[in-house]
Amino acid sequence: MEQVGLAATSDVTLWSLFMQAGLVVKLVMLGLIAASVWTWAIVVDKSLNYGRVRRQLDNFEQVFWSGQSLEELYRTLSDRQTSGMGAIFVSAMREWKKSFERGARAPIGLQMRIDRAMDVTLARESEALEARLGSLATIGSAAPFIGLFGTVVGIMTSFQAIAGSKSTNLAVVAPGIAEALLATAIGLLAAIPAVIAYNKFTADAGKLTARMEAFADEFSAILSRQIDEKLQPSRQAAQ
Repeated sequence: MEQVGLAATSDVTLWSLFMQAGLVVKLVMLGLIAASVWTWAIVVDKSLNYGRVRRQLDNFEQVFWSGQSLEELYRTLSDRQTSGMGAIFVSAMREWKKSFERGARAPIGLQMRIDRAMDVTLARESEALEARLGSLATIGSAAPFIGLFGTVVGIMTSFQAIAGSKSTNLAVVAPGIAEALLATAIGLLAAIPAVIAYNKFTADAGKLTARMEAFADEFSAILSRQIDEKLQPSRQAAQ
């Protein structure tokens, strides 16, 4: 009997604990493992994406402030699939050109339409940066409780086994409790990276969005001066 107990306690590996667990606990563990894999997939994707966005912003700012004319830069970017500052610039210039082609006369209305076009594009770019961050928040907040649910179910099963065997021997109790606690451990393994990644990527997305907002404000001021220069002669002639 003692040899059986020693054999049971020596077979407490992660795989054996998983295989000995009940159906509900197994489903909980598998779900948490899938959530952990999804978390790391998002982490890799966002790390590459944010690095690419930073390079695009740096390159666009370098070109924009190099002294190249706005019309030439617009012709270069208008036929391309742009993002970030490039998308904001193209949307503003497109509204600018449409308004003047239709004979814009009111500078305030033109300025408002340009600002609105940039705001819509900025919101779209910000939404793209924050895509799938909600999944990280959900995993980070829910995974520990899901793991705890698996632990509770596992411990209840262990107590039922103890009652059935009418034995409180540690060799009988330990495997069931260990497999139950494994669910909590996997839940924390999924939650901790998700919380850290969510906080980091939220801060990074905020910084990138702030850079685009600053560019939109600067470009709005540039276009405002050009609107005054273009419409001032028209207003003087009308007077």
